[in-house]
Amino acid sequence: MSKFIKSFITDDSGATAIEYGLIAALVSVAAITALGSMGDSLVAIFGKVDTELTTAVAP
Repeated sequence: MSKFIKSFITDDSGATAIEYGLIAALVSVAAITALGSMGDSLVAIFGKVDTELTTAVAP
Protein backbone atom coordinates (compact mmCIF):
# COMPACT_ATOMS: atom_id res chain seq x y z
CA MET A 1 0.00 0.00 0.00
CA SER A 2 2.80 2.43 0.83
CA LYS A 3 4.36 1.66 -2.55
CA PHE A 4 1.11 2.79 -4.26
CA ILE A 5 0.94 6.00 -2.23
CA LYS A 6 4.60 6.76 -2.90
CA SER A 7 4.14 6.28 -6.66
CA PHE A 8 0.97 8.40 -6.56
CA ILE A 9 2.78 11.29 -4.84
CA THR A 10 5.77 11.22 -7.21
CA ASP A 11 3.67 10.91 -10.39
CA ASP A 12 3.42 14.32 -12.09
CA SER A 13 2.07 13.33 -15.51
CA GLY A 14 -1.21 15.16 -14.93
CA ALA A 15 0.58 18.40 -14.03
CA THR A 16 1.73 18.90 -17.62
CA ALA A 17 -1.82 18.70 -18.94
CA ILE A 18 -2.99 21.21 -16.35
CA GLU A 19 -0.14 23.58 -17.27
CA TYR A 20 -1.03 23.39 -20.96
CA GLY A 21 -4.67 24.04 -20.10
CA LEU A 22 -3.74 27.12 -18.07
CA ILE A 23 -1.55 28.44 -20.89
CA ALA A 24 -4.37 27.92 -23.40
CA ALA A 25 -6.80 29.75 -21.11
CA LEU A 26 -4.38 32.66 -20.71
CA VAL A 27 -3.85 32.94 -24.48
CA SER A 28 -7.63 32.85 -25.01
CA VAL A 29 -8.23 35.65 -22.52
CA ALA A 30 -5.49 37.76 -24.12
CA ALA A 31 -6.93 37.20 -27.61
CA ILE A 32 -10.47 38.06 -26.52
CA THR A 33 -9.24 41.24 -24.83
CA ALA A 34 -7.22 42.33 -27.86
CA LEU A 35 -9.99 41.60 -30.35
CA GLY A 36 -12.55 43.31 -28.14
CA SER A 37 -10.59 46.55 -28.12
CA MET A 38 -9.95 46.32 -31.85
CA GLY A 39 -13.66 45.75 -32.52
CA ASP A 40 -14.65 49.33 -31.75
CA SER A 41 -12.01 50.79 -34.05
CA LEU A 42 -13.00 48.40 -36.85
CA VAL A 43 -16.63 49.47 -36.54
CA ALA A 44 -15.55 53.11 -36.81
CA ILE A 45 -13.37 52.43 -39.86
CA PHE A 46 -16.08 50.51 -41.71
CA GLY A 47 -18.62 53.17 -40.78
CA LYS A 48 -16.41 55.82 -42.38
CA VAL A 49 -15.93 53.67 -45.48
CA ASP A 50 -19.70 53.17 -45.70
CA THR A 51 -20.31 56.91 -45.43
CA GLU A 52 -17.70 57.72 -48.09
CA LEU A 53 -19.09 55.13 -50.50
CA THR A 54 -22.65 56.30 -49.94
CA THR A 55 -21.77 59.92 -50.68
CA ALA A 56 -19.63 58.95 -53.66
CA VAL A 57 -22.53 57.14 -55.35
CA ALA A 58 -25.17 59.78 -54.55
CA PRO A 59 -26.08 62.05 -57.50
